Amino acid sequence: MTAKKVVVTGAAQGLGLACAERFHADGAEVVLVDIDEARLAQEAERLGARATPLVSDLARMDAASAEALIAAAEVAMGGIDVLINNAGVIHQADFVDFPEEAFDRTLAVNLKAPFLLGQAAARAMIAAGKGGAIINMSSVNAELAIPNAVAYACSKGGMKQLTAVMAVGLIRHGIRVNAIGPGTIATDMVSRSVAQSDEARRTILSRTPAGRMGEPSEIASVAAFLASDDASYIVGQTIYPDGGRMILNYTMPVEE
Repeated sequence: MTAKKVVVTGAAQGLGLACAERFHADGAEVVLVDIDEARLAQEAERLGARATPLVSDLARMDAASAEALIAAAEVAMGGIDVLINNAGVIHQADFVDFPEEAFDRTLAVNLKAPFLLGQAAARAMIAAGKGGAIINMSSVNAELAIPNAVAYACSKGGMKQLTAVMAVGLIRHGIRVNAIGPGTIATDMVSRSVAQSDEARRTILSRTPAGRMGEPSEIASVAAFLASDDASYIVGQTIYPDGGRMILNYTMPVEE
């Protein structure tokens, strides 16, 4: 990964920060993108050299702002080799009560912004003529329904298909596009949503054969692999590091 130039969205915490840390540790230059200016600056300063913070509100992103973000990243690093579309939000409510504005915001951050940033990054990579890699953060909920996270599940299903169409359209330019579909990972977003109580945590473990939540670093390892030459023949795939969740058609007993 030495000398790679990497953009990571949602990089002030959680999976995005873990990805930024991993790529940075592997020798890459990293632009960390997030809406949380204070925390973003703190994490970029902690990483030190080769880490640049870039504040952006993906909920309000349009084509022009996506182009501007990628252009700023190119200026900071002298190019772009890898884009990790990680930023995501979740809103929980029963289907009949799910608010329209929450649906729109979730789709804007989780799906529209990756589409626009993918376009902008691909244009930059094509112009540079060196190919590259785009990694989209999907979820097991691209395949599995979650009834009180309507927009999140829809956005991740869309991300799976967006990854496929991007991959087919960009591989001729030497740009490989793949996705990661994590199971339940121990992040702040998870603790604030699907794992808010002991009962919710037990439910998560009951459907996870590995018997534990994943760690952000385990997802970052998959991202590092997908961006590397070791993954040179992997195109348009969604890889599920999920502790066995996707293969399970029954719940597991939990003993603590």
